[in-house]
Amino acid sequence: MLESLQVLNPATEDVVATVPAATARDVDAAVTHASRAQAAWAAAAPADRARLLRRFAAVIDDHIEELARIEVREAGHVIGNARWEAGNARDLFDYAAGGVERLNGRQIPVPGGLNVTMLEPLGVVGVIAPWNFPMPIAAWGTAPALAAGNAVLLKPAETTPLTALRLAELALEAGLPEGLFQVLPGEGAVAGDALVEHPGVAKIVFTGSTRVGKRIMAKCADRVKRLTLELGGKSPNIVFADADVEAAALAAPGSFLDNSGQDCCARTRILVQRSVYDRFLEHLAPAVESYVVGDPADEKTQMGPLISRAQLERVRSYVPSGAGIHGSAPDGPGFWFPPTVLTDAAPTSPVAVEEVFGPVAVVLPFDDEAEAVRLANATEYGLSGSIWTRDVGRALRVSQAVRAGNLSVNSHSSVRYWTPFGGYEQSGLGRELGPDALTAFTETKNVFISTEGSSL
Repeated sequence: MLESLQVLNPATEDVVATVPAATARDVDAAVTHASRAQAAWAAAAPADRARLLRRFAAVIDDHIEELARIEVREAGHVIGNARWEAGNARDLFDYAAGGVERLNGRQIPVPGGLNVTMLEPLGVVGVIAPWNFPMPIAAWGTAPALAAGNAVLLKPAETTPLTALRLAELALEAGLPEGLFQVLPGEGAVAGDALVEHPGVAKIVFTGSTRVGKRIMAKCADRVKRLTLELGGKSPNIVFADADVEAAALAAPGSFLDNSGQDCCARTRILVQRSVYDRFLEHLAPAVESYVVGDPADEKTQMGPLISRAQLERVRSYVPSGAGIHGSAPDGPGFWFPPTVLTDAAPTSPVAVEEVFGPVAVVLPFDDEAEAVRLANATEYGLSGSIWTRDVGRALRVSQAVRAGNLSVNSHSSVRYWTPFGGYEQSGLGRELGPDALTAFTETKNVFISTEGSSL
């Protein structure tokens, strides 16, 4: 068991910070503290809770640049993306605050009385955030859970705890009660397991690998603990012959190179109708080869390093030496891998069906709509995807046929904080974000009041 966590800058391999690692005893103490804070928070007037969450959003807004620079150092994200991530965390708390006073039950017609439902907070919620988008995904679970009247214990990834720790400090600065939102950096097998197994934690929200998600699901089952999982993906990018082929090709690099491909929504399987396959590659190749990879703090950089040496070796294991279309990447210190597109991979090869989680895509030809759908669905995942066509009927048919939770037509957008997000099959369980996010952190209580006579 580690006593501390070393945070490395993925671009330089320098140590950025050393953070104490939470133990099971620390988790137990945090749950006790959170339970006390939650009781008072749930009893507060909804308007007061909403006001404090909006204030928290405003404090985050005052520290956008600081948070972004931390994200560049600890996660290797390019500075433009890091600013967006800090802004997204701000927006999530602001959006969630708007739901506090709209968390309504229902009145249901029944004979002999009045029937109402109430939405009550769960209690203490554990949020286990990943390293690929530390700030936004931490806020995905934290913001609606707090808005619904819960306390939150956030365990950030071992490699990226710094923005989470800073957010907790800003929450106190904004006036959120002490103990309501706590951050527990630590090893997954220690702090993470303690959070999952603790009887005082009512729900776990986990974003990460399918392998770890299954293990957490099994642990939660023992206590019938509520659970939301956002797991892996191997998303298709389907380009039909009637699409704007040049636009589709020029948009493709960003769909799998953003965040160095470390994105569960990355469109890493590019399916192109055979009649336009060569024309698509003619436009794609220069766009990939010219992608700017380098210092993530440089405003001109489009892609930074991978998160760790272990991740770099994993990505390398999927790509034959010298294969496919390559961009360039820096030499020397840092966890660098060039943008890569493989054009001769078999549809059933590991690189075509497994989540690489790096800047690597495969291009596969198809003949007709039926084959495109079959290839799109030929994985164990179902998180996101894109469909490029000018035919509205085809766009609707294929959207219905592809088994994925989030699809875009003639674009690569997947995640908006005001719309639901989640996956099919082994991409996850439940939905996050959107107008119903708060209800996922509540229990529904049904109350019947008889109007037939008095029992005084």
